[in-house]
Amino acid sequence: MTRNEVTELVITQKLRKQLTWPQLAESIGLSKEWTTAALLGQMTLNAEQAATIGGMLELPAEAIEQLQVVPYKGSLPTAIPTDPLIYRFYELVNVYGTTFKELIHEEFGDGIMSAIDFNMDLKREADPNGDRVNITMSGKFLPYKSY
Repeated sequence: MTRNEVTELVITQKLRKQLTWPQLAESIGLSKEWTTAALLGQMTLNAEQAATIGGMLELPAEAIEQLQVVPYKGSLPTAIPTDPLIYRFYELVNVYGTTFKELIHEEFGDGIMSAIDFNMDLKREADPNGDRVNITMSGKFLPYKSY
């Protein structure tokens, strides 16, 4: 069983069991954002977390093992994404990426925002003109070193 097959099985079982990402996250005591990323193949669960999720989703032992394997991160195709929602993030980086870079460098210096030491929160923001998606991302600043 490949990691991609496990991801497909997780999604299928989540639907069959009528579970939500927050419910799965609560079962292992982690955020819905991190847990969703893990179950979509981008993070590694420990044995206890994998067993808990595996039990909730009735996954086979082989799938539970795969949830504990360090994944190949960044699994999106290298071509421009065609899914409209994912494309909007691609567009956001194309339009604002240089702005993010310039403002981060001006505020912090030459370095990057970590996607490893990272937190994210996604929530619905009520708005009379149509609800908004509010995403807060917080990554540790890592300066480039001279050597």
